[in-house]
Amino acid sequence: MTDSVQPQMSVDIPVIDYEGSQYRVDFWVGQGRQYEDAAERLAIRRMLPANGGRIAEIGAGFGRLADLYAGYEQIILFDYSRTLLQEAVRERGHDPRFVFVAGNIYTLPLASGVLDSLVMVRVMHHLADVPTALRQLRRVMHRHSVGVIEYANKRNLKALARWVLRRQTWSPLSEEPVEFVRLNYDFHPVWMARQLNIAGLSVRQRYAVSHFRLAALKGRVDAEVLARIDSWLFAIGGTFPLAPSVFLQVGAADGVRAPATTVAELLRCPQCGAEPLEQRAEDRVACVQCNSVFAQRAGVWDMKEAVA
Repeated sequence: MTDSVQPQMSVDIPVIDYEGSQYRVDFWVGQGRQYEDAAERLAIRRMLPANGGRIAEIGAGFGRLADLYAGYEQIILFDYSRTLLQEAVRERGHDPRFVFVAGNIYTLPLASGVLDSLVMVRVMHHLADVPTALRQLRRVMHRHSVGVIEYANKRNLKALARWVLRRQTWSPLSEEPVEFVRLNYDFHPVWMARQLNIAGLSVRQRYAVSHFRLAALKGRVDAEVLARIDSWLFAIGGTFPLAPSVFLQVGAADGVRAPATTVAELLRCPQCGAEPLEQRAEDRVACVQCNSVFAQRAGVWDMKEAVA
């Protein structure tokens, strides 16, 4: 997290806000994370159906992974940061399949049952209220949906070694989440499995990813080669994850697919929860229950604030 990223409050739950940050260049471009990017892409490709109707990436940011969704008829990139989404608009906005939505995951402004597939990577570790977020993800899925969700693993080898050597005070074996930096959390696999079950999401597959997240190793081995070797450990490592990142393929037991055909039908009011919305103009949608109006700005549907 860079200094420009400030915690914000929404529905009384603190939220990390990357608004105005240089996240792409501060964290990804030229930052030595080619291996992590390659490993995550391999994990997603294995878990995510290559083709489908409608997919959303929750916490898509500037659209780092958007090319993985080329086989889908409609692609929703969702994030809390308008400015990161505007970067994605500049790169992907020419493709009519893309819809860009800014909003809060805790009041996720997507209509129930609209997603055939869902991806959420590098988001869970910023969530102060995982149960509420998982309920929202479950709501937008239906019984045939496939979700790919990633979380930061508390019980990883580096944390275990640091704990044994008394270089950290918290135990990686305890099941409760740990907030090691403001709004940065690691989660124990047992605790996360329990939260998913409570939310009504069943785990179909589990991978341990990024086993080789060591600067010395990444500097000596080609990123693609290292990611390929890592992929050989995905499934076996997933039986008892010790890698810093865990990927889950999840599904919902029930839920009917919502055949949304317009942006208004795709969206849900974050103020009162009514759905679907009503199209008022090409760049305006409105809630017929609370009369809130939301606008599209610079290609992004801004569901964080209603317009006057």
